[in-house]
Amino acid sequence: MLKNFLKITLRNLFKNKLYSAINIMGLSIGIVCSILIWLWVSDELSFDKFIPKYKNLHQVWVHATFDNKINTWQSIPLPTYEAMKTAHSSVVNSVVTGWGGDRLLTVDDTRLLKRGYYASEEFLEMFEYPLLSGDPAIVLDDPHSIVISESLAQTLFKNEDPLGQVIRFEDQVNLNVTGILKDVPANSSFEFEFLVPWKQREMLSEWVVRNKTNWGNYSFQVFVELNDEKAQGAVDEAIATMLADNGEDDMPRTLFLHPLGKWRLHSNFINGEIKEGRNDHVKLFSVIAIFILIIACINFMNLATARSERRAREVGIRKSLGSTRKYLILQFIGESLIISLISFVLAVLLAELVLPAYNNLVDKSLFINYKSLEFWQIGLGIVFITGVLSGSYPAFYLSSFRPVETLKGTIKIGKGATSPRKVLVVMQFGFSILLLVSTVVIFRQIELVKDRDLGYDQSNLISVDYSDELAENYDVLKNQLLQSGAVDAVTRSNSRITSINSNNFLSWPGKPKNLKVIFTTISTEYDYTKTMGIDVLHGRDFSKEFVTDTSAIVINKAALDLMGLEDPIGTTLDLWGDKRQLIGVVDNVIMGSPYKEVKPMFMIVNPDWINAITVRLKNNNNLNENLKTVEAIFDRYNPAYPFDYQFADVEFQRKFDTINMTQRLATIFSLLAIFITGLGLFGLASFTAEQRTKEIGIRKVLGASITGLIALMSKDFSKLVLIGFVLSAPITWYLLDQYLDRYPIRVDVQWWIFPVIGVIALIFSLLIVGNQALRVARSNPATSLRDE
Repeated sequence: MLKNFLKITLRNLFKNKLYSAINIMGLSIGIVCSILIWLWVSDELSFDKFIPKYKNLHQVWVHATFDNKINTWQSIPLPTYEAMKTAHSSVVNSVVTGWGGDRLLTVDDTRLLKRGYYASEEFLEMFEYPLLSGDPAIVLDDPHSIVISESLAQTLFKNEDPLGQVIRFEDQVNLNVTGILKDVPANSSFEFEFLVPWKQREMLSEWVVRNKTNWGNYSFQVFVELNDEKAQGAVDEAIATMLADNGEDDMPRTLFLHPLGKWRLHSNFINGEIKEGRNDHVKLFSVIAIFILIIACINFMNLATARSERRAREVGIRKSLGSTRKYLILQFIGESLIISLISFVLAVLLAELVLPAYNNLVDKSLFINYKSLEFWQIGLGIVFITGVLSGSYPAFYLSSFRPVETLKGTIKIGKGATSPRKVLVVMQFGFSILLLVSTVVIFRQIELVKDRDLGYDQSNLISVDYSDELAENYDVLKNQLLQSGAVDAVTRSNSRITSINSNNFLSWPGKPKNLKVIFTTISTEYDYTKTMGIDVLHGRDFSKEFVTDTSAIVINKAALDLMGLEDPIGTTLDLWGDKRQLIGVVDNVIMGSPYKEVKPMFMIVNPDWINAITVRLKNNNNLNENLKTVEAIFDRYNPAYPFDYQFADVEFQRKFDTINMTQRLATIFSLLAIFITGLGLFGLASFTAEQRTKEIGIRKVLGASITGLIALMSKDFSKLVLIGFVLSAPITWYLLDQYLDRYPIRVDVQWWIFPVIGVIALIFSLLIVGNQALRVARSNPATSLRDE
């Protein structure tokens, strides 16, 4: 029976080459899209799951109620690290880390800036990143130890045994290699190439030591391991009042555990509640994959039912020879499954061809793992679902024909076949219009945010990480940079202009007692506004001419609007219990998320609280020469470190990586969806035109014009497109409005987008249908009427 199935299927495929090609091509493209999206979604869902105890690992976060809402963040006081160990019987252990950053590693003449973490000795026992050499229980015990990745070991020591080798760390201390890590997978929330003991950080930083008992400094990351994943609720209850119990009772603050399994996709908190976050993109692309598969399946169903009249006699003969309806259903679904299998094989080959470009687009290293049971389960699942879904309606419809009518040739293919086809075409265009409108709206959202006034001049602005040597030589470094002819201005601050590293509370005259507002905090020195290109709206910037500026303060326009000060200059503000005189108001600057309103901000002078130097290069045509000049000066006063700089405009553009990827993928998949729709419409229009050849011949003989005949054949398809548009428009508007609500700065879903996309879809369909109609309308009626 299987041999017979296969023979009939192949015979039908070769007999109807055009429709077979349309079916296979449409299904292949649909499956390719599904495979590519599945690879991306699977990678997102796999984050951290390679860690054996990932279900039992959590990070300690805090809810704090102020500014009339619940604010949530992951930085907490350092004493929490030790307190968590005895907070509840379900807590096995705790770990403290310093968030990773690029640090200097030196071996002989090799100088590298690599990303790493300070971590307490429990880190590798809890997170169980695999070690190629060393015991995870002890490798971080010695303050003068360092654990490095396999790749870093090869880079630094080539073929030598790295264990016991010495690495100069941050040009301050020598560390001994005590362990070799297997390279950290790309789907890890922690990205690092080395680990340094937390004890070493305490030795290098008096600030860390001072904060070991300070419950008021929220600058540290603490993680815990539970002995039972179900114990989270009990531990949350036990630690809820830990901050208040230790003096942090000026506002409602609650500690809670955030599971490792939610870090990647569910870390977006709004008013204390998780609001999906990156998981929204997983859902979005999963839905797109389903839509495209459905569109591809609709093509098959439409063409199969449209051609049912040609197979009616075959059904009649089979039934007269004893075939049951069940057998016929199996026959037609079997044909569909074979076509689906052929399409799947072709889709896998196409996926392999486009994967390099796709990886570049999504910034991942995805690949098809043919040894993975999951791949074959999902792949064969797609084959089965698309095969059954595509072939189910044609199978049940064709098998219902009565043999007497089919053999007499009296069977009529009427509403039983055309009505479902119309519904399916309406669905196709509805999905396609939804995807096209979404692409346009997401593009407009990106452009809106990119066109916002940044409040500063990004051009020719570079930042360089701070170091002890730069701190010692800053004044002479700045003078030589300004005298070099390559630089217009230089400043230093606690964060780059494209990021926010600190937030604090500030009081002002007339502030309501219960009002708590968090301010972006910039610690700087002089020439900050000049270097960044920020407008001073009232008063002045900090200046060396005024020795009292070390106790002065500058705020931004958002802060002024919040305070409601009519004559702000000279106002006394309260910061950390100290009085500071307000000397200036600057324009709002977008430092954090470009999708949000600018937060209130203040600046103070504090040369001891600095993390970056910012340099504005001369605005001329010698950018490369200017960079070489600046590099030479930095090398002179910071010789231990390689000259590593970042352009402000490049750093800012990285804030759009996720939404840019969303827009590009949505555009590509939308175009593929409309292509698949057009492919099916071409096949359906071609077959419809072929069926109406005699009718067209008669109409031509009776005097119908070619234009009239084209309009006649295009009318039915046009109605379907318009119905699809009318049905999908309100659904599309609602879904997009919900999606855009995540952005405080957002576009409205403009009404004009819908008719524009509707007209484009209509023109697209008319071009396809009209082309087939024109072919038939131009044919000689004598040929089509010869046998009448």
